[in-house]
Amino acid sequence: MHDESLNGEVLVILRHAPHGSSWLREGLDAALVAAAFGRRVTLLFVGEGVTALVAGQAAGALGQKGTQPTLEMLAMYDIDTLLVDQQALDERGLTTNDLLLPVTPLAPGKLAAALAAHPLVLNF
Repeated sequence: MHDESLNGEVLVILRHAPHGSSWLREGLDAALVAAAFGRRVTLLFVGEGVTALVAGQAAGALGQKGTQPTLEMLAMYDIDTLLVDQQALDERGLTTNDLLLPVTPLAPGKLAAALAAHPLVLNF
């Protein structure tokens, strides 16, 4: 039986910084796979996840690579909707001008609407 709720857009929530764990990389990989299988993917960066978008990232401890090369590939997978929690940016003293890619900042009151608009949400 085919589940219709799994069709349509996928929202991938990215909550972790680029270094220190594999959560961010795994979330980006899941987004790329979903897009490769024809899903329309939206990324939502919240909490420490917003730091993944900061331009000019260097390698982390033990030579751990940054995510900038993966982020630069998003357009090739037609992943062009990048949402960012405005409050997370504010808490870290960042603006959209500090970020590697164009994003749409979401006010705290708009996050629930973004979640409700997507039938499938993956949280990393």
